Amino acid sequence: MIPAPDESRASTRLYLLTPPAFAPDAFAKDLETALAGGDVAALQLRLKDVDDGTIRRAARILKPIAQDRGIAFILNDRPDLAAELDCDGVHVGEEDASYEEARRLLGPRRIVGVTCGSSRERAIGAAEAGADYVAFGAFFPTATKAAKHRADPEIIAWWSETTIVPCCAIGGITAENCGPLLDAGADFLAVIGAVWNHPAGPQRAVGEFNALFARYGRGHRG
Repeated sequence: MIPAPDESRASTRLYLLTPPAFAPDAFAKDLETALAGGDVAALQLRLKDVDDGTIRRAARILKPIAQDRGIAFILNDRPDLAAELDCDGVHVGEEDASYEEARRLLGPRRIVGVTCGSSRERAIGAAEAGADYVAFGAFFPTATKAAKHRADPEIIAWWSETTIVPCCAIGGITAENCGPLLDAGADFLAVIGAVWNHPAGPQRAVGEFNALFARYGRGHRG
């Protein structure tokens, strides 16, 4: 499981996703710079519409950078490649492999996260099946992909009161708009553009998110 927040850390942690397209060798330097900015719980390799060789090469370059820092390396969509490449886990969406198939391929000790959109029923089903975390969203407009669902922070608050299974918020999240998600009790914020497109660079962006997490803390939530 992705290490959850503990009393020595802020109560929300950053779940960093790679940009939609990148050159792995050059991006490795950007990633190292970003991770110097502060705490990151997980890095998800998210490459769409590319061949398996491209995914394998990116994983082999980026995985050690994350794992050497104690950051979980998660592959999007492909539990078969996640198992082959010895990733820490996989994230499956509504149109990807099922949770059951992902768990079969990865075994009981690696991470399987499940996209749930705005569906409470899907989230409960995933948690009961054994998912390590569920992801809700999109909460805000995003240029990364066309969002099929629009979620409200209330679903995060409901989930936090319902179960101990961690939840991740995703979709157009920035340091400026994430306050309601922190208040609602999100365990992780999944971020792409707000880090990689930050005008002052990814290291500053990661630092700003961590400063927000520390400022909100557990006591800030109502």
